[in-house]
Amino acid sequence: EQIIDLASEIEAAQGPEMEQMTALLEQFGEPAPTGTGHSMDMDHGGGHGEDGGMSGMMSEGEMTELANMSGAEFDTMWLEMMIVHHQGAIDMAETELAAGENTEAKDMANAIVDVQQSEITTMQDLLQG
Repeated sequence: EQIIDLASEIEAAQGPEMEQMTALLEQFGEPAPTGTGHSMDMDHGGGHGEDGGMSGMMSEGEMTELANMSGAEFDTMWLEMMIVHHQGAIDMAETELAAGENTEAKDMANAIVDVQQSEITTMQDLLQG
């Protein structure tokens, strides 16, 4: 029940984040990536930052493995994958904070670090039982 609630909270928080990122890209005159979830038209590797891909993005193999699980096994893998995914978001946000110039983007990066780290703590607590 707690994991389902967390998943709903993450989904609700990420929609507005994606809308804000899309608006910022449009302000910069850049196209937003198409698609959703892990299948976006970006060059990305596995969940552990393999081969120079986007840190935190799951591979198709990992997503297939997850889809074939259920129960506690599914919950554990989902939490582990989401921790990696969230850490990737924090890494990207910290890069924006270090190298970015746009105030709105930096404000968003700060918010992402705060929210994602809080969610990582919750997920780690859930894994520990």
